[in-house]
Amino acid sequence: MILKEKATVNQLNQLWRKFKQENDQEAHDQLILHYSPLVKYVASRVSANLPKNIELADLISCGMFGLIDAVEKFDLSRQIKFETYAMPRIKGAIIDDLRSQDWLPRSIRHKSKELEKVYLKLETKLHRAPTDEEVAKEMNMTITELQSLLSQLSYKSLVPLDELWNPGGEKDDAVSLIDTLRSDPALDPSNLFEVAETKEILARAIDRLPEREKIVVALYYYENLTLREIGEVLGVTESRVSQLHTKAILRLKAKLGSSKFQSGAS
Repeated sequence: MILKEKATVNQLNQLWRKFKQENDQEAHDQLILHYSPLVKYVASRVSANLPKNIELADLISCGMFGLIDAVEKFDLSRQIKFETYAMPRIKGAIIDDLRSQDWLPRSIRHKSKELEKVYLKLETKLHRAPTDEEVAKEMNMTITELQSLLSQLSYKSLVPLDELWNPGGEKDDAVSLIDTLRSDPALDPSNLFEVAETKEILARAIDRLPEREKIVVALYYYENLTLREIGEVLGVTESRVSQLHTKAILRLKAKLGSSKFQSGAS
């Protein structure tokens, strides 16, 4: 079965059945071809927040691996659209490849870890989100140096949000946002409890962010706006949004890392 133009719902359903039930390779290839525009869309969104020297074609190439993986792992019995399932995986494949290039110096990565610890330390001590001035003082930096560091870390922090709440520390153990959607009621109750608990931890951590950082997280991860578009919404520059996003991610990583050890006692 060859799709000459835009596929109808029936044609797509036939392809999915042929691939999933018969492992038909032609159906597999046709599905990849049909959904390939998703890759360009996701790659373009990611590219908008990256340095100019990173080629869009390279991002698309990496994203195709995410699409192929999504097609092969998609469960037809789940009541969700394939696009909803695939887009986080395409983005994840692109981010994984960018990470593998290791474009940040080791000293900057070390500073990132320090910042996470400082945010957690000050929030525990002050019972609120620390100001930039308080963080800079704890880091023995000026405000200008802190903002410069946040800008350097901005590309490192462009990660899939589900990566922040990996309960086991390993990539294969990560809980995907898509896995929190309602599914088969016969799933293992212990798994359902773990997903629900992890989702609650993440929601609490986001809710405790400063208001502007909370808005940035919501618009970037849930509304799929670019940093430039978020800047237009908030009336600030793209670089300022990038700093807010980076601070939010550092705070979330610190809180979620701590919650892994505290959730059992709470």
